[in-house]
Amino acid sequence: MATLDTGMGRRAVGYLRACCLCLTLLASTSVAAGTPKPEVTELLAQAESVRSGDPVRFAELVSELQGRRQELRGLQQDQLAYLEAYGIAFSGKYEAAIPRLQKLMASSTDSDTRFRAGALLVNLYTKSRRFAESLRQLGRLLPQLDQVRDPQLRIHALVEASYLHNEIGQYSLGMQYAERILASQPDARAHCFAEYLKYDAMLNLATLSPDRMDSLQEAIEQCTRGGERLLANHMRVILARTMAAERKRPEAIALLRSHMAEVESFRYPYLAVLVKATLADLLFERGDLQASETYASEAIALSGAVGTSTQSLVGAYRTMYRIAERRRDTETALVYYRRYAEADKAYLNEIKARELAYQIVRQETFEKSEQIQRLGSQNQLLQLQRKLESKSVQNTRLVVVLLTMLLASIGYWAYRTKRTQMMFKRLAQTDALTGIGNRSHFSIQSERLLAQCARNEQEVALVMFDLDHFKTVNDRYGHAAGDQVLVRVAELCRGLDYRNAVVGRLGGEEFALLLPGMSLAQAVEAAEDCRQRVTRIDTSGTGHRFLVTASFGVTTTALAGYQLARLFSLADRMLYRSKHDGRNQVSAYEGGYSLPERRTVPASGETARRETQEQES
Repeated sequence: MATLDTGMGRRAVGYLRACCLCLTLLASTSVAAGTPKPEVTELLAQAESVRSGDPVRFAELVSELQGRRQELRGLQQDQLAYLEAYGIAFSGKYEAAIPRLQKLMASSTDSDTRFRAGALLVNLYTKSRRFAESLRQLGRLLPQLDQVRDPQLRIHALVEASYLHNEIGQYSLGMQYAERILASQPDARAHCFAEYLKYDAMLNLATLSPDRMDSLQEAIEQCTRGGERLLANHMRVILARTMAAERKRPEAIALLRSHMAEVESFRYPYLAVLVKATLADLLFERGDLQASETYASEAIALSGAVGTSTQSLVGAYRTMYRIAERRRDTETALVYYRRYAEADKAYLNEIKARELAYQIVRQETFEKSEQIQRLGSQNQLLQLQRKLESKSVQNTRLVVVLLTMLLASIGYWAYRTKRTQMMFKRLAQTDALTGIGNRSHFSIQSERLLAQCARNEQEVALVMFDLDHFKTVNDRYGHAAGDQVLVRVAELCRGLDYRNAVVGRLGGEEFALLLPGMSLAQAVEAAEDCRQRVTRIDTSGTGHRFLVTASFGVTTTALAGYQLARLFSLADRMLYRSKHDGRNQVSAYEGGYSLPERRTVPASGETARRETQEQES
């Protein structure tokens, strides 16, 4: 493989964001009140300053403070409670740290302390994959920004907002928050966090060009000089992946290996799993199977502390599977492939869950805003009513105005409610990625069209097609590239000028066209036209150039009748016949023959030559 798997890289970098636990460093260290003993004050200040740069020293300081708890006064007790929760979270025990922060928010009398605990709570909800709760907590936090006394706490909240939106895949919003931090002229520590979040968003938005590597290296050095060594190592992973994409794999491997001892010294599972999984992938591509296996095994062993749905774990299992396959150890390869598939499915489910959480909270926010507006309107109406009671002379006129406003308000909210219902209906009928009808909507529309054509004795053709070797595209060029190909194919289908055609994505890389008024010959001609258009799809927008082909199956109601299930069955058989006969071709059902068992066969002829060209490119 010429370059590092971009899809794996982009998703694995999702766990670069795990280091944002350290973002809480931006919180104020001056929360204590009164005149406590200088020794205790100094211990608290030291613990605040080293908790991400030197976690071992941080743990020692917290332990010493716990032994001298009776010396703490006032808000110093809250400060220690916060540091204890931070230390628990840093070790990866998020669910144990969350109740402590909730208790601190409920018990503290200081608004800045409550705000600080709430900001860390956003971070931990995100890390424990409770995205809806994280978004709700952030929604409660941001309106309090103007009431926070400490300006560093305000920057802290913006950092958490940027991190959260990066984590749920809203990278443009994450970039906006990061740039907002940089524009506020933050201190060196906050500047380091903002730079990391900016480069993280750029990597996932595919806007991190090679000419930015020097500025990325400079940001790493600034973080190192500022004592943010943990964050600097996360940024080195971004740099290593950028270098690998530029065919500088040896330099990328050397960069990560030279800091491995430092990474392990942090005892931070997310970072260790990320770096080891990345190194395993890089070393496999270089052909060093032994070293690759060592790092992948270590990443898998550590994964229990970071969860089973991380992209780093997916990458580690994938590397182990590929190593066994390279060694022709079929049994081991099968074991790791199953684990890789399970981990990949879990990760993809998490992506869907976080997107759903984002949409749910957006809808909740919208409804809450609408409710506030309704309450405001109701309050205005009540005030008008009181004025009417005190001014009997104007009663009739004001009642008319009141009723008019009430009817207008009811009509307005009825209109908005109807629009919301229509929006959800459209979401239920449309494939979220491509914008065309999903399988359910396609089936409903097709049943209606078939019934109408049956009454009019009009012939209808069904064309089904499936993109060839699409899994290879995802594995080689990344899921982002595969998604772009699916979007281009959907645009192609929408652009076909067939009257009253029904277009849908049946699932994965499989599409279907129901064409009323077409004979079998016409449908074959239309499918052939579509096949040729698919081969002309320009993939340069994905950052790679490769050939896209598809296999087609065609049948009509003249042979299959007007039952959609029967049409699906025959077209599907013809699709698999096209794949069986070499892919990138059209097969039509003409009756009177059967298809061999479904299985994947090597491509031959022109298709094989095209696939060879893809691999060479």
